[in-house]
Amino acid sequence: MRFLTIVLLFLSSLAFAQDDTPLADPVDDTIRTESTTTSTITTTGNTTTTLKSPPASAITPTINTSNSDLCTFGVAGAVQTQILGISTGTQVTDENCERLKNAKTLYDMGMKVAAVSVMCQDKRVFDAMMHAGTPCPYDGLIGEDAKAGWEAAALEAEATGDEGLSDGTKTAIGGGGIAALLLALLL
Repeated sequence: MRFLTIVLLFLSSLAFAQDDTPLADPVDDTIRTESTTTSTITTTGNTTTTLKSPPASAITPTINTSNSDLCTFGVAGAVQTQILGISTGTQVTDENCERLKNAKTLYDMGMKVAAVSVMCQDKRVFDAMMHAGTPCPYDGLIGEDAKAGWEAAALEAEATGDEGLSDGTKTAIGGGGIAALLLALLL
């Protein structure tokens, strides 16, 4: 039985093909469509050209202060709008650095009272000297005489109201000036 099954499986897998058309007359299977079309195309259009270019750049100037013995540093900035660009730069002097260098130079020259007087121009140093019981020199006076001179000068300043602008007032004035400049740039 097994043998018969194997023979049947082998014979069932064979396939025979036969060609229906004679070799003398080949069949043309190409599909052909014959038509003519006449068309008229009318186009109306509106063209807009937009030129996109990069905006101009305000470039900050370089300010070099490479000498470490100088008490200056560079500050620069730039602002660019779609129409206007402004750039500027300057050097700012560090007054405390100059004060320290001047005091050291005076001290090295043996002028110790003058060196202390230069350092006392800083309010923090002045207050520290007063709290330590060694007031800053006043018109060539030192010690208790200088302390009395400073107290008399403080009373005179209070009577005349001559204190100048406070740091907060200076900051407010500077901020207002910058705000006004930016507002002017926008207009």
